[in-house]
Amino acid sequence: MNLGAARHQPVGVFDSGVGGLSVLNALRAALPYERFVYFADAAHAPYGERDDAFVAQRTQAVAHDLRDTHGIKALVVACNTATAAAIHLLRADHPGFPLVGLEPALKPAVALSRTRQVAVLATRGTVTSRKFQALRDALAGQVHFHAVACDGLATAIEQADSAQIARLCERYVRKAGDFGTAAGQIDTLVLGCTHYPLVADEFRRHTGVSVGFLDTGVPVAQQTRRLLAAADLLADDAQAGDVRLTGSGDVAALEAAAARWLSRQAGFTEATAWTAGPESA
Repeated sequence: MNLGAARHQPVGVFDSGVGGLSVLNALRAALPYERFVYFADAAHAPYGERDDAFVAQRTQAVAHDLRDTHGIKALVVACNTATAAAIHLLRADHPGFPLVGLEPALKPAVALSRTRQVAVLATRGTVTSRKFQALRDALAGQVHFHAVACDGLATAIEQADSAQIARLCERYVRKAGDFGTAAGQIDTLVLGCTHYPLVADEFRRHTGVSVGFLDTGVPVAQQTRRLLAAADLLADDAQAGDVRLTGSGDVAALEAAAARWLSRQAGFTEATAWTAGPESA
């Protein structure tokens, strides 16, 4: 395929479920002329409560499917757990291919916090990963991190269970500690799972308005734009961006999630189920 044609190929965005829609919103804002294929591996979610080997196998399978079936020109792994478990494997499998992963925004939190107390809410798979532990240890002398594994929250968001979302957000904010701007209080909250920005308002009810929230959507979108520009793969303004939804789970549920959480300016085309099962992937 020539370079001109490649510019009009879509960018793949992958998550275990609907959480990556928060990243897709940022990508759409930064790259309005790009086409996107969003893959939700909902049949195997949540990744945050799976072991690394399983997450790595699924991540590699989906990446190959997005390249082979959808002809993507770049891939954004819009999942902290999948990034921690498999981004190094993807780089080995797809040398030279534009890949963007995520990590919780610990470094920006160090710069933002004034009380030197930072809460990190993430999945168990993220907070127990070696990648997260190494990042936290490297910054530990600068701030104190209150890391909380939020079991069940990603699932509640997948199911749009408002009552359960409210209960779990309150539980995990309280578990993190005392929020505020006084000495000793937590003044910065890192949303360390892409699902969590979708319910940021619910967290805000329990932290107060003075606490700074951080997620990775905007930095990831900026890095994606840099990589596409460096490879001369940016779509030109003659192309109208759109989104195709696909995945391993319930297509109707994915469409409903997109209607609820994807920015209204982001029109999307038909959703399709992925036919390859875990054994054949």
